Amino acid sequence: MKKSNIFTLIFAVVFTFTFSYAHHANAIGEANIKGGPLQGDDLTFTPPDADQLNEDHTADQQWITKWYGPDGNYENSGGFNTTGPIDLMSEGTGGKITDVSLSTLEGLFLTQEFDVEWSADNGGTRGWGVFEIDPADGNNMVRGGPADNFDTYAIIVIDSPEERSTILSPTHDDFAQIWINGEKWYNNSRWTGGVYTVDFNIEVTFQKGANVLLYRCGEGGGSAYLNLHFDDATNDAVTVYPKDATDQASFFDEIAPLTAVEPAGKVTTIWADIKRK
Repeated sequence: MKKSNIFTLIFAVVFTFTFSYAHHANAIGEANIKGGPLQGDDLTFTPPDADQLNEDHTADQQWITKWYGPDGNYENSGGFNTTGPIDLMSEGTGGKITDVSLSTLEGLFLTQEFDVEWSADNGGTRGWGVFEIDPADGNNMVRGGPADNFDTYAIIVIDSPEERSTILSPTHDDFAQIWINGEKWYNNSRWTGGVYTVDFNIEVTFQKGANVLLYRCGEGGGSAYLNLHFDDATNDAVTVYPKDATDQASFFDEIAPLTAVEPAGKVTTIWADIKRK
């Protein structure tokens, strides 16, 4: 074979490999769950096994580390298959706050008025505060309580300068549900296989201004983690709270500029127009 033909062949092989690799790399993080939020019977829909991506997102540096939520987990759950269909927030507040309403500004602000009063066997009374997790820790949900059979509630507020399409990349062990602004966008009864292993990239919509995201995860046994990051463009555009807050009071101080409200002291306070800072 002539030398020129050998070089041509080598170039073709290298180009093909490079193009294939680049195409694969560009595909990482692309949404494979679209068309939400979930509706009707889809609210309990778990995506098919065959659709799992098993993407390695180890290199992503934008994992959420600060969250707001109950100051302890719902314990002795009997496993996520038992608690998954149950509205534990409604159970603990006598219906004053629900899983759905906790993902709205109205429900979020009610946490200043009501603790979560689960039974003594399930963790007892829980106040509300800010907690921090280590994304690399395979047991970052444990938070000093039992390592198995519990549920965690974690909340963030995202301030978006405009309405935008966003990709959420969650990892979890085991069962996970995600609501945004009162709508359910994700339901998955399977663990993702690792703290940085993403099976589903979910295309969601953030409205302009404040967006409340609730991430509920139910643990059965073994590892116990939840993690979440957004696409790079969203990370660059939005501000996520808690930011500098360390407790309930400072968290609400942080998000106060995002909201306009009626006079305080009303259990049924309706939160008015969401404003930008």
